[in-house]
Amino acid sequence: MLAQLLAAVADGSIEVVDLTAPLSESTPILQLPEPFANTVPFSLREISRYDDRGPAWYWNDFTTGEHVGTHFDAPVHWASGRDGEDVSQVAPGRLIAPAVVLDFSAQAAADPDFLLEIEHVRDWEEAHGPLPEGGWLLYRTGWDARSGGQEEFLNADENGPHTPGISPACARWLAEETPVLGLGTETVGTDAGGAHAFDPPFPCHSFFLGAGKYGLTQLQGLDRLPPRGAALIATPLPIVGGSGSPARVLALVER
Repeated sequence: MLAQLLAAVADGSIEVVDLTAPLSESTPILQLPEPFANTVPFSLREISRYDDRGPAWYWNDFTTGEHVGTHFDAPVHWASGRDGEDVSQVAPGRLIAPAVVLDFSAQAAADPDFLLEIEHVRDWEEAHGPLPEGGWLLYRTGWDARSGGQEEFLNADENGPHTPGISPACARWLAEETPVLGLGTETVGTDAGGAHAFDPPFPCHSFFLGAGKYGLTQLQGLDRLPPRGAALIATPLPIVGGSGSPARVLALVER
């Protein structure tokens, strides 16, 4: 079976779709208001580049936060999951799973504060079948089109960020009553921009991570995936004690 998979990838009948945003100094990052501490942006520092510091090799040090760019949230990232797994403890078998895509990009284009509700998910299931057991719910909003700049991506004003997300009731239902493994989004985090004012605040983080499930954020290219049938490969670094990690996220799609 592995030989068949590799042959299908080689001949293009299975396409490998990269869902990862490039990681650079211009990658948008979350900005929390005072007095809360913020992550550092990504940066590279050259060690040597075929010169007297190292004549035959090029390499760099890099600095970044666990939750910068396309990244994986482990349960321990949130207070509700404080007794759960860190990112190094996530079983490798859980990093390869089926995925479905719920496309609400039209609604988010009309309203940047659009929230996914339970009835939206149930309507999607009526059209496409049940959510996958042990799989990912990927929430497409079209927000990846804004990822070229910090201001457009965070879309903030004096009242805070305005980005689409999931209602508290829907987040709790998805985390506690459906068989999905985790939630993937195109925005800077799994929660809506206005989720600081929800009850509870940041419900996707609170309910999903509290249930021992996972998050993936700042995904790109979800428009290239079918509503169901893709397989997702998420590859965070196994940082001991880490609350999360930048990740390369790939999808396998039959063509």
